[in-house]
Amino acid sequence: MNTTEAKGKWNETMGKLKQKFAILTDDDLMLAEGKEDELYGRLQKKLGKSKEELHKIISNL
Repeated sequence: MNTTEAKGKWNETMGKLKQKFAILTDDDLMLAEGKEDELYGRLQKKLGKSKEELHKIISNL
């Protein structure tokens, strides 16, 4: 998968997360290269879920 495909997949996933959790904003879901841990930290704090729970939610979208 190239960078464009990965970004497209993330944009699709981001939309699904915002539908499922209306509290999330675009800023919450910004995925900067190399900042995946920071993203999961923000989601954990905002949603009160563990990293493992978040992985499961995202993979099930």
